[in-house]
This record gives sequence, structure tokens and C-alpha cells, in this order.
Amino acid sequence: MKVLSIFGTRPEAIKMAPLVTALDREASIDSVVCVTGQHRQMLDQVMSLFGLQAKYDLGVMVPNQTLNGLFARAIERVDAVLKTEEPDYVLVHGDTSTASACALAAFHRRIPIGHVEAGLRTGDLSKPFPEEMNRRVVDAIGDWLFAPTATSKANLLHENLRGRIAVTGNTVIDALATLTARLRDDSSLANEVAARHPWVDANRRLLLVTGHRRESFGDGFRNICAALADLARRQDLQIVYPVHLNPAVRDVVMTELAGFENVHLIDPLDYVDFVWFMQRAYVILTDSGGVQEEAPYLGKPVLVMRDVTERPEAVQAGTVALVGAHRERIVKGVTRLLDDLAYHTSFSRRVNPYGDGHAAGRIVDALCGRPVEEFAPGQTGISLAN
Repeated sequence: MKVLSIFGTRPEAIKMAPLVTALDREASIDSVVCVTGQHRQMLDQVMSLFGLQAKYDLGVMVPNQTLNGLFARAIERVDAVLKTEEPDYVLVHGDTSTASACALAAFHRRIPIGHVEAGLRTGDLSKPFPEEMNRRVVDAIGDWLFAPTATSKANLLHENLRGRIAVTGNTVIDALATLTARLRDDSSLANEVAARHPWVDANRRLLLVTGHRRESFGDGFRNICAALADLARRQDLQIVYPVHLNPAVRDVVMTELAGFENVHLIDPLDYVDFVWFMQRAYVILTDSGGVQEEAPYLGKPVLVMRDVTERPEAVQAGTVALVGAHRERIVKGVTRLLDDLAYHTSFSRRVNPYGDGHAAGRIVDALCGRPVEEFAPGQTGISLAN
């Protein structure tokens, strides 16, 4: 069986890396990787870290691209790959333009589609935009829907879709478990990462910030920056913000937060460096979906700068709270986590509703027609006969 895995952004690459590795180990599968290059430099970093090799690189990225232009280039260029390879399955991940465009191209050629991280929903097509639309499109045409959690499966069942569903856990936990083990067991790697960031102050608690969502462009990011400026007045705090390369984010952040001694605006980090920072963070402030999944595994409190989330499990578990892109709510939320130890401890419980490190193996089992032991936090797996 030939399986073509297609991804294009850094988060997709991180989450697909364990699956590509598992596919490569399966003797009955001819695994082929195609990248679209929707993210360029950030994608290449992850490919190198996990030792991934792409047979095809579509290079769809152009300066100042529009969503429609990106979508059109992705469909046109991946269609040639589909024609050449004639795969038995196409695997796409999540909610990017790469995922929806390439899934549609496969659908038009009647090639079965597997959707990794299926079933996430906010119920609002504008939040996040365009991701909510992208993942709904892929789920509607997918043949295998690999849901990370029981909540995601329930969303899919509610929509009465045609694809088969398996609860696998999220592959990001597979990737994170691999990286944390490497940092723990390889002292030379850990020392190498630490040497790249000698300015980290062990005497100050670390607030790690990430932000890139399109829904916060403009006033949203100005509000976020104002909140960080307020928090920067605390001398017991060090703020580390790897700033996204998108000019709509970068221009605002670099202007609004310049000149603060304890605010470090740095370039996007390699994944291993980012994991190292997450391990050291006292609080994480983010709008990233992946970080909402990773931080609970590490026992880190997370405040999410969005009004809604398609990942409600950690909110329900009490390790994540929504603060939106609102200055007062961000400041209040971070301040309470810094000043109220009992509150911080209640957030920091190691509750991991998103996976157990075996998601990739479950997906390979499903593709190969073997029984799948579905992921269930704290419970014995449930057999899903094929």
C-alpha cells in the first residue's frame, strides 16, 4: 500500500513526524512524503530535527500571498504529484490551507483521504479563520477520520459524516515525548540548547508567549502587546516571545514592545529549543492550538489569547483558561498565576487529555486493517475492529 503524507507548515510537520516515522517502519507500506512549503524556514527546521525526507517539495510560498493564491497553487502543484504517485491513501493534518487544498485535490481524483487530528470544532467559521472551514472541509470528504479525543469523535458523529472514525490521541504528544526524552537523556543536546540562550535569568520566573492567529490581527495584537507591557513592569518576571515571521504580527510586536529590559523578542525557535523553553516556563500565554495540547503534558499553566477554543478538554481539566486578546483579562490572568501559588498549583496538575504517545501507531494499525486500541485518558484502550 502506498501512502502519501502531505504537509506544509511547522505545526503540521511536528505532528506528522511521528506518523511518517511509524509509516516508514511498516513493511507493508510504501511511504512517500510531499511538503508544500507553506512555511519555509520553520518547516525545514522540523524536517531536519526529526530526520524527515520529502520526495516532493511544491514550494507554494510567495511574498505577500493571498489565501486564494496559496490554495490555487497547492491544488495545481499537488495534482501533478497525485497523478505520478497514484497513492492508495493521502494523509493530511489538521486545519491548514495545505490540508484542505490537498485533500480536495485527492478527492477530485477519487483517492481515499485520511485526516489526522479530525473533529476539532469551535462552531464559528470566523474563529479561527480560515482554519475552522479548512478542517470541516477535510472531515466532510475524509475516508478515515483520526480524532485525537472522544470530544472530537462526538463532533464528527454529530455531523453524520461518511468517514470511519478512530480515537487515536494527538500525534503531537508522540513528538513531545520523543523530544523531552532526548533532552533528558542527552546532556550534550541539553547543554547545547542552553548555550544558545545564555540570557535566560534563572532568578526570574519565565512567561513564554506565542501569538500568530489571523483573528487577532490589528487591534487584537495591540491589546496583547499592551498587556505584556503592563506585565513587564514586574521585576520578578522575564518575558520571552518568539515572534512569528508574518509582518502583520511582527511589525506590531516589534514596535510596541521595543525597549523593555525584561522582554526578549526573539526569532521563531527550533522545536527542540521551544520544548526547552516550555519546560522552563512558569506560565505560558498563547493562541496556538499545539501549545494548548503540549503544555498540559508538561504540567504548565496555559492562558489562551482567544475567545473560543476547539480544544475544550484542557479547559475542562483546569489546566487551560481563555483570556482572549483582551488587555485587562491577560494581565489579571497572568498576575494571579504569578501571585497565587495555590491557584498556580491547581493549573499545574499533570492532566494529559490529548494523548499517551502512541497515536501514530494507532493510525498505522487502522490503515493496515488491524484492530485499533482507541485512546481513552486513564482507561484501558477500547478495541475498534476493522
